[in-house]
Amino acid sequence: MDLGLKGKRAIVTAASRGLGYATARSLAGEGVNVTMNARSEEALSEAADKIRAETGVEVKTVAADFTEKDGRAAILDAAGEVDILVSNPGVRQVPTPWEEITPEDWRYWLEAHFLSTVEMIQAVAPGMKTRKFGRIVNMSVSFIKFPQLGFAHSHAARLALSGATAAMTRDLIGHNVTINTVCPGLFDTDALHTNLHGHAKRGNTTYEAIVQDRKDTCPAGRFADPKECGDLIAFLCSAQAGFMSGQNIVNDGGVYQGLF
Repeated sequence: MDLGLKGKRAIVTAASRGLGYATARSLAGEGVNVTMNARSEEALSEAADKIRAETGVEVKTVAADFTEKDGRAAILDAAGEVDILVSNPGVRQVPTPWEEITPEDWRYWLEAHFLSTVEMIQAVAPGMKTRKFGRIVNMSVSFIKFPQLGFAHSHAARLALSGATAAMTRDLIGHNVTINTVCPGLFDTDALHTNLHGHAKRGNTTYEAIVQDRKDTCPAGRFADPKECGDLIAFLCSAQAGFMSGQNIVNDGGVYQGLF
């Protein structure tokens, strides 16, 4: 299927590895020129070189912290007019008992997972409305559908973003500008394996046992390939997906058992 994206321009944040890199690669494979952002200049440069060599599209890089105002300004300045925004803060979750979450923690997560993305949307959406094409995809986690103990700070910020963008889309969808949220489960990334090592240490068990437990509790029986997330996001950015907006799309191998 031709997704109708050739020549479009995208921003993808936290794009040097993991799901961000997979997304940038999937979009580039559809002919999208990509501005890639991450904190590490070296890792970002290597990732961008791979995508350039593989796809031949224009790839810009901005080494900056997306969760900081100056970082967002640098990304927007480098990218210019964009048709696609994939917002992925790239902040790893660390389980914290709710009693120990400080006011500073709440503010940090709201800045990282709510305000940073909202400001980017406010910056790019007016131009998308004028050009009558825009696709915005926010990266979240499947757990916003069934919140987990230890992640109240993360869930609060992510759910705030889902609520805000669902309201925004009521104005944007009539201009062919969509906003959707992808909620991935267990994908085979460095971040996942770092988290599982942490869980094993805290639980006084082995990494291998934790990996097997997570696979056993997933109906699909495996961790997903990051490309499966990147390709889903590419479709959500496609010309064919212009009627879908305001959705929280779980992509977790059947772990979430709810209907909505």
